[in-house]
Order: sequence, then C-alpha cells, then structure tokens
Amino acid sequence: MSNQDAAPEGNTSPRHLARVIAISVAAAVGGLLFGFDTAVINGAVDSIQAEFGLSASVLGFTVAITLLGCAAGAWFAGGLADKYGRKTVMVIAAILFAVNSAGSAYAFSEWDLMAWRLVGGLAIGIASVIVPGYIAEIAPSKWRGGLASVQQLAITVGIFAALLSDASLASAAGGAGEELWWGLSAWRWMLLVGVIPAVVYGVLALIIPESPQYLIRQGRDGEAARVLSRVSGVRDTDVKTAQIRDSFEQENKAGYRDLRGPVLGLQPILWVGMAIAALQQLVGINAIFYYSTTLWQSVGFSESDSFTTSVITSIINVAMTFVAIFFVDRIGRRKLLLTGSVGMTVGLLAATIAFSQASGSGDNISLSGVWGPTALVGANLFVIFFAATWGPVMWVTLGEMFPNRIRSIALGVATMVNWVFNFIVTLTFPWVSVNLGLWTMYAAFTVFAVLSFFFVKGKLKEYSGHDLEDNTDLIAR
Repeated sequence: MSNQDAAPEGNTSPRHLARVIAISVAAAVGGLLFGFDTAVINGAVDSIQAEFGLSASVLGFTVAITLLGCAAGAWFAGGLADKYGRKTVMVIAAILFAVNSAGSAYAFSEWDLMAWRLVGGLAIGIASVIVPGYIAEIAPSKWRGGLASVQQLAITVGIFAALLSDASLASAAGGAGEELWWGLSAWRWMLLVGVIPAVVYGVLALIIPESPQYLIRQGRDGEAARVLSRVSGVRDTDVKTAQIRDSFEQENKAGYRDLRGPVLGLQPILWVGMAIAALQQLVGINAIFYYSTTLWQSVGFSESDSFTTSVITSIINVAMTFVAIFFVDRIGRRKLLLTGSVGMTVGLLAATIAFSQASGSGDNISLSGVWGPTALVGANLFVIFFAATWGPVMWVTLGEMFPNRIRSIALGVATMVNWVFNFIVTLTFPWVSVNLGLWTMYAAFTVFAVLSFFFVKGKLKEYSGHDLEDNTDLIAR
C-alpha cells in the first residue's frame, strides 16, 4: 500500500479524544447561548406584554423578530467564516450576544426591545451555523456524530438554564413583573444574565484552534497539520491535507452561484438540507419552548406550576439528547430520525386530541378530567422523541452532508431556512391558538411529523462513518 493510499485517520487515542471533546464543548458554548437566548423570553413574555401594553399580534412579533435576525445571521455566517475564519466569527457572535442581553434588559419601549432582539438573532444565527460546521471539521469521522450532537446538548442546556433562571428570578421577586434588584424588574434580570455566558464564549473562542479546512483554504498547511495531528488524531497529515485541498477543487473559492443546480435552480443536496431544516421546525418544538409557561397557564396551571412544568420539560430535553450522542454513530442518522418521526407523531396526536376537548376560548380555556394530563404527557412524549432524534441529528446531518467546497455557505442557507420556518411557527402560534384553537396548531404539527418520516425514508442518505471529503460527488456539474 502506498503512502497516498494509507488511511489518514488512525484509531483516536484517549488523549486525542479527550482533547477533541474539550474543544467541541468549548465551541458548543455558542449552542448554549443559542438555546438560552431563544428560550429566555419564555418567562418574560407576560410581563413584557403588561409593561408595554402589547396586543397578541405585537407580542408575537416581539418574540419572533429574533428569528428574522437568526435567518440573516445564518445567511451571512458561512461567507464570513470562509473569509475571516471560524474563530473570528465566533468572537463576533459572542460580542453580539452580550450587547443584546444588556440592551434588552434596559429596553424602554417595545420598539427598542425589538431592535435588541434583532441583534441577538444575528448572534444566534451565526452560532447556529458556525458551531456544527466547526465541530464537523475538527472531529474524527468515527466520533463526528456524537461530537456534533454536543451542539444540540448545549442548546438544550441553554434552554434549561434560561427556564431555570427565569423561574428562580420570578420566585425571588414574587413574580416576573415585580422589582428585584437595583430598580430592575425580574423579567429584565432574566434577559441581563445572558451577558455572563456571552463573555465566557468569547474567551473560549480565542483559545480553541482554528478549523483545518479554513487553514488549508488559506494556504496555512503547517498549522492545519498540527490541528489534524493534535486534535483529530490524524496519523498521516500529508495525505489528509491533500484530500482536503482536493475537495476544494484547486482552491477555487466557492460562492452562492455554486449552489445553483438542475432542480428548480438549486443543487439537489441543498434541497434535501433545506427540507430537513424546515421540517425540524414545522413539527412545532419551539412553540412549546417559547410559549410553554403561557400555554400551561392558559389551561389552568398557576404561574408557579407553569414555570415548574416548563423547567421539567427542559430537563427531559437535556436528558434525552444523551440518547442521540450515544446512538448516532452506532445505529446511524436515518434510523434515529425515522424513529423520532414516529414518536413525535404519537405525542403530538395525543396533545391534539386533548386540546380539541378544551372548553372556553382565547386566554380562558381549560382542560377537564383526563385531558389536562393527556396534553402534558403528549407534549412531553413529543419532546422526548424530538430531543433524542430530530433535535441533534438534524444539526449533525447539516454539518456533514455538504461537500467541503460549499459546506459553509450551504450550511448557512439551510440554517437560514430553519430560522425562517421557526419564525413562521412562532409568529402564527399565538394567533392560531387564540382564533382557531390550540388543537388546530397541534394538528398541523402532527401532519408535518408524519411528512418528516416519509421524507427521510425516501430522500436522506446515511452519512455515518463517511469522511467529509467523500461528499465531493454531490455537486451536479
């Protein structure tokens, strides 16, 4: 066997594995902020509405405007990462996270708050692209699925931290709208505490190594070889470096024009990526996490019990993510996604039936008898299957499915689609719930859970165990 034919990745030693886990965790703090900043509004929604006198539609837009920023941040993140490097863009995101948290906490009107939430959205969108892409580029193929799932684990931890922080601050003040410290209401402190993890993320981004793909693209092969050897456990760095460079097609810089293809003007692989990104949101996960406290209050839970229920749901979300980390490289991406689609459908169908039995309308509805527990069990069953499958595995798949040359920009476009559909679901959920009933919204989520099964079964390849450089044949010439 010639040197060129030798497998560049050997068995990852415990030392290399520990190092790549530590670096993946550090990068995934961006995911923690992603989760924290998207969920922290949950406990503040009612107080914001009361303080600024917002209608249901304006409140929905105030919550959802972050997602427009997310879409914009995701769109530009890939190009910025290719031009300035993954680390630099992570630092930019950390600064935006901190500015958003401080600005939102001191907002003096709904328009001011919207502006800061838009800034926060830019940070979240950037992090949602950079983190899975970066981890995919430094991780050995054998462990890439599990390590990339750390991103989703961090998101779930961020959601849990946000909901726990919200509940603790509301309890300390005697209510989210009550004054807590230094003349600030508890809901303002809920938003302000996000400055702390933002600073931590910025520091960690300066410490971790740059992606070898970016270094090779910049002609810094020596630095790339050191990262491949020390972090990824690559034995023959010359062979691996040559493979990565060849995957860039003689270093020609990719642009958005390279996403064009024969299927409705785009590459087929991009359509697949955008579809799974959209389906992950259309099953309704963020409707639960953005509005869970208000949702449970609307069906008879007290404010305190609603906060507690939301925290319990977030704990389930964190715990079940470990299932994906353990199994994603053992049984593959497709099997997990298919299993998740079935489980989500069952949970959503139970919640749909329960909410169809609600009495009252608008904010004055109630679930009597067994229907309250049925809705709670159905919603949490949905969260269990989503957290173990579609939550992390969608990000794993997006991070590895695109060819090296277009990965950053294609990942950015697919992630932008994810945020656009997140925005659509978040914006429509309050209106549909009030005017057509909660059951209507959950019925729509159920339909998309069914569609997700058939899409994965018919269109998604299995990427487990493949090197990133194996995807060069996925671009239509």
